[in-house]
Amino acid sequence: MGSLKLFPSFSLSVSPATNLRRPLNNGRVNASLNMDVEAPNPLKLKSNGSTEVIEEEAKFIVGSYARAPVVLSSGKGCKLYDPEGREFLDCAAGIAVNALGHGDPDWVRAVTEQANILTHVSNAYYTIPQVELAKRLVGNSFADRVFFTNSGTEANEAAIKFSRKFQRFIHPDNKQPATEFISFTNSFHGRTMGALALTSKEHYRSPFEPVMPGVTFLEYGNIQAAIDLIRNGMIAAVFVEPVQGEGGIYSATKEFLQALRSACDDAGSLLVFDEVQCGLGRTGYLWAHEAYGVFPDMMTLAKPLAGGLPIGATLVTERVASAIAHGDHGSTFAGSPLVCSAAISVFNKIANPSFLSSVSKKGDYMKELLNQKLGGNPHVKEIRGWGLMIGIELDVSASPLVDACRNSGLIVLTAGKGNVVRLVPPLIISEEELKHAAEILHECLPALDNNN
Repeated sequence: MGSLKLFPSFSLSVSPATNLRRPLNNGRVNASLNMDVEAPNPLKLKSNGSTEVIEEEAKFIVGSYARAPVVLSSGKGCKLYDPEGREFLDCAAGIAVNALGHGDPDWVRAVTEQANILTHVSNAYYTIPQVELAKRLVGNSFADRVFFTNSGTEANEAAIKFSRKFQRFIHPDNKQPATEFISFTNSFHGRTMGALALTSKEHYRSPFEPVMPGVTFLEYGNIQAAIDLIRNGMIAAVFVEPVQGEGGIYSATKEFLQALRSACDDAGSLLVFDEVQCGLGRTGYLWAHEAYGVFPDMMTLAKPLAGGLPIGATLVTERVASAIAHGDHGSTFAGSPLVCSAAISVFNKIANPSFLSSVSKKGDYMKELLNQKLGGNPHVKEIRGWGLMIGIELDVSASPLVDACRNSGLIVLTAGKGNVVRLVPPLIISEEELKHAAEILHECLPALDNNN
């Protein structure tokens, strides 16, 4: 039997985290026998106050966000709180993500129970929550199959790839199959290079050009322009939001979507509905396109699906799925057991017809309130939207009103060209809370005169 080698214990004198990259004593680490270990002193991640958090963010995080000067540290239902305990009524829902609000008990239970069982194994293996979620999505939609992603932009990237692969698959002898795309004015499809190419706002694209070529932007709602371009035979897919969110809460007409469907069928192009923001109950329908009776070849989802955890999904017909082979696309994290369990808990609630009916009712109530309280203001041009996806179009920048509302305890968003106030609260919001939001908006209207 070999001898047992005994190694002496030693302690390290560790500098604060900000100095960990600096060598100690010309690269040598001091070690001493039989000494107490000095506890590391990492950078504090939890701060006592909002000011410190904001100052530290400026030092350590890439400056790609123009954040509102608010630190949000906790939430419950439709309320959010900062470290000092100040309360905010949340009518932004993490940009239409927190459909069940904050801390929904069934969602919390699903996440904690699954975290104790299995969190991640990759898509090299089968997992039960992923299959169960896919069954629910397929069973409640036009689709036959689902591809999971981690976000809305990734769902649209998948739809881009699937569109091009589909055209090659059904035209194997065509040396130049259709590879181009149509998107529309005021569209937003994401910020990765393919989805970015489909996003209409030039200032999103210009710093990163050249983006993916082959995208033509047409006027949202222009039927003849779309038909003419689709007929040229070079369009792999048409991407359209049935209700535009980021673009300013604009709804398509039934005639427009029907014309796109018919033209795509005639030309062999695919029709893709981006319901990342308007889908999953936001409009009072499970899917926004249901209101039109027009169905796509693919639909992309994300924001509310997992109640705040990162997920996306590309739903496809069997015809499209048949073109996709092993290895054509993939993701390490997508469709993990943890996220899919959270999504099942969200889907089970939102898909309930009584829940969807309540969203429609509350949306009508809120628009009526807003018309009563805001409609007479000369800056208010239009109040529009479906369900709890409402836009207040102004003739001036919406930022002063958004800022004033935040200072009064109400969180709302902008949209469009910055002249639309966007209301996308948790779908569980009460009529009493909606009334309170309308009152704050009314009280803050003078900010538009003071700042413009």
